[in-house]
Amino acid sequence: MDIEASGFGLGSYPIEVGFVQPNGQTWCSLVKPQTDWQHWDPNAATVHNITREQLQQNGRSPAEIVDVLNERLRGMTVYTDAWAHDYTWLNRLYEAADRSPTFKLESLRALLSDSEAAAWHEVKRGVAIKSGLARHRASADARILQQTWMALRDTGSDQERAAA
Repeated sequence: MDIEASGFGLGSYPIEVGFVQPNGQTWCSLVKPQTDWQHWDPNAATVHNITREQLQQNGRSPAEIVDVLNERLRGMTVYTDAWAHDYTWLNRLYEAADRSPTFKLESLRALLSDSEAAAWHEVKRGVAIKSGLARHRASADARILQQTWMALRDTGSDQERAAA
């Protein structure tokens, strides 16, 4: 899972949520801001290239989004590479919808051995270049996270076979 946000720190909120399921199916949605969600960091906007106008015109309500998340991710453990931020923004989304998640959000680091964690950024950079996916959009970033994890697993399997 990946979440794009209006910025960092107090007052920031989710503006786009995306995930990739184990079968590779993706889902993504812009988030229509609540009236009291006013924080907007122009520096963040230059990274994700999403405008407040796009959110107002094309965003879904927090209730619509959490309904999809709860239906499609029910009972799963969902991983993110920015747990501290994504957990906060996901909670903000669920609070706005007055609901609770039916899945668990966990740090991607929990899946990685120390050697995989050390190689993560280099492998991720290679996956991003090879995939050609647009960066800093929620579903594209989630896809890159999934493909990076799979590439690390494949490399580990290759090393185990070579050692045998």
